[in-house]
Amino acid sequence: MLKRVTQSFFILCLMISASACARGLPELTDLIEQNSPAVVKINTVERARATRGVPPQYQQQIPDIFRHLLEPRGRERRPAASMGSGFIISDDGYVVTNNHVVDGADQVVVTLTDRREYDAQVIGTDARSDLALLKIEADDLPTVRWGESDELQVGEWVVAIGSPFGLDYSASAGIVSAMGRSIPNESRENYVPFIQTDVAINPGNSGGPLFNLDGEVVGINSQIYTRSGGSIGLSFAIPARLAQDVVAQLRDKGRVDRGWLGVGIQDVDRDMAKAMGLARPSGALVAQVESGAPADEAGILAGDIITRFNGERIVEQGDLPHVVGQTRPGAEVPVDLMRKGKSVRLQVTVGALPGEEEPAQQASVDPSNDIGGRLGLVVEEIPAAVKQRWGVESGVIVKQVVPGKPGARAGLRSGDVVAQLGFEEVKDLEDFRRVAKSLPSDELLPIRFFRGGQPTFRTIQIDE
Repeated sequence: MLKRVTQSFFILCLMISASACARGLPELTDLIEQNSPAVVKINTVERARATRGVPPQYQQQIPDIFRHLLEPRGRERRPAASMGSGFIISDDGYVVTNNHVVDGADQVVVTLTDRREYDAQVIGTDARSDLALLKIEADDLPTVRWGESDELQVGEWVVAIGSPFGLDYSASAGIVSAMGRSIPNESRENYVPFIQTDVAINPGNSGGPLFNLDGEVVGINSQIYTRSGGSIGLSFAIPARLAQDVVAQLRDKGRVDRGWLGVGIQDVDRDMAKAMGLARPSGALVAQVESGAPADEAGILAGDIITRFNGERIVEQGDLPHVVGQTRPGAEVPVDLMRKGKSVRLQVTVGALPGEEEPAQQASVDPSNDIGGRLGLVVEEIPAAVKQRWGVESGVIVKQVVPGKPGARAGLRSGDVVAQLGFEEVKDLEDFRRVAKSLPSDELLPIRFFRGGQPTFRTIQIDE
């Protein structure tokens, strides 16, 4: 009898526990049904390029480390196709996705849930935030609503909708596992305080929306951490607050203006915090101040520890680029810092991040025009601020890239600094024009440029 009562009690406890668990899980069917129509699949194509060998007269001039890149393949390379996700933010056809989804694409096709397909125009891209704004010619489209990413809390439920591995309009759910993650990009820049989640994100989810339980977009899925190529429960999304600002700038002027302070920084360790009179390690330690930069003009010194910028607390060094980058150039803001154990407040006039003056991409340029000459590149002399920041002494800076022309096919972007064309050094604008005019056509040639201060070799070919 006692055994039967015990068993009944145990079963009752399990039922109560299961009921409690069920009540704690979110109901997601309505959220997914209502928002899926505004989520799109994005397919891109980079057209085939010929892979001819390097002329014999140039072969001995190529460093050994690069020769294998320029060897003839004997056949045409197939068009490169890729896919991602995106979402519609206005009923007249503006679509948000990741920059890396459309970067280098010659054709971008947006597919809706009802299988309608549209060729998309790239209005603008921003590599630093990994965001892109597209436009399709359609009306009365379903849209999403932006949410407040700043109000997200660790442990809050979130939902992703996208096309992982090409499986259209798949939904996955999880929780926010951390906020404000600093993940430098390939140029070692860090301007996005990522939302970290354990939502299953895989290749193809890039550019898709991350929803809160109110059905609002609080992030744009951008990256995963993986060793296998698939999800292991670490995914990162661009916060909606930052994305809204970037998208608005791309829509209004085709470029993104960011603040610039001009300092090299590092984290504060325990010993440094104690020496500087801080109760605990926090802030960004200024290791270097660029001469003539906004920080220099404001009186910030190497050895200062920045604890607040424009009222925002700086806990780790990665917090400072996030806050400075989202401050409009020209704004005068307060900076709180510790100097020799004492609190100091300064006023700094924020500068413009070098390389941000021109549109990120000029998608409206007519490739049939002769803009940019044979290479399809509009270039200028390098501004002094860029030379100083990147340590580049010679070359020309790309201000505009014509879609479909050799420069665009080689992967150049606005803001790149071209230092070599073919096998000749480019010192200034006169050099660039002379060398570009003399380059042979229908031959694969090396081109060296700087992006974010980092040197890069690629190949370029003029089809005439």
